[in-house]
Amino acid sequence: MTGTVVTVGSFDGVHRGHQAVLAEIVRRARARGRASLLVTFDRHPLAVVNPPAAPKLLTLPAEKREILAQTELDRVAELAFTPELARLEPDAFVRQVLRARFGMEELVLGYDHSFGRGRAGDVEVVRRLGAADGFAVDVVDAVREDGQPISSTLVRAALAHGNLDAAARWLGRPYSLLATVEHGAGRGRTIGVPTINLRAEERKLLPPDGVYAVRVSCRAGSFGGMMNQGPRPTFGVAERGLEIHLFGFAGQLYGEPVKVEWVQRLRDVRTFPSGEALAEQLARDAQDARDTLNLSRVE
Repeated sequence: MTGTVVTVGSFDGVHRGHQAVLAEIVRRARARGRASLLVTFDRHPLAVVNPPAAPKLLTLPAEKREILAQTELDRVAELAFTPELARLEPDAFVRQVLRARFGMEELVLGYDHSFGRGRAGDVEVVRRLGAADGFAVDVVDAVREDGQPISSTLVRAALAHGNLDAAARWLGRPYSLLATVEHGAGRGRTIGVPTINLRAEERKLLPPDGVYAVRVSCRAGSFGGMMNQGPRPTFGVAERGLEIHLFGFAGQLYGEPVKVEWVQRLRDVRTFPSGEALAEQLARDAQDARDTLNLSRVE
């Protein structure tokens, strides 16, 4: 590649702060007749350099690619973040990766961004490298809400505390998951509430367990639904799962990808004395979910 305007980083969540950086490289690239390029990583850097400190991810690689595909970026390069890459000093990363491999002519960074070994490549270091090597460096200020910079850490904290509304504001969209439908035990069907079953990757951040109103997109279209996230204590199942009853859908989706958006938490996961008692509660949950999603007809 030659003549690119580049930004680099994990971009976990692709939140509104990230979106401002991406919009800026697109703007600058178009003004100069160059290609806009995001260089990102397939793993969070901390998962390699300090695994115990690695955060749960807001966006798994496939989820991040789907979000980025909706931007006006020309190119996205996903690098394997390896111990060898982590050991590169900032000047070597710029020279060997950004300049030699991706033809970088201009580098745009977020206000607090740093990269390279020990995160030594902060804005001031990169400005000096640019002056010495002949590439431009630009910095995008934080996107703030009530004076607070929007960051991946801020979004993770909101989700961990169940604050879906704040997370959605800062992300610029509802929090979501891409996953493949698996075969379940079929318990829902026995009580008149058939479900699709999903499993989230261990590294994906989930909000607190509970029953949620959700929106689901799949090959058959978009549907409202209610989801039990967590164990199924009434049936003696302690393992966390994601079981979703889709309103107005009666087909099969085994082995197919679906996208789930968390909309609102309805209640805690509880143990019921019988399947009948659970079915009665699920009928109430269904109505609550429909009310939340502005769906009127009860099925």
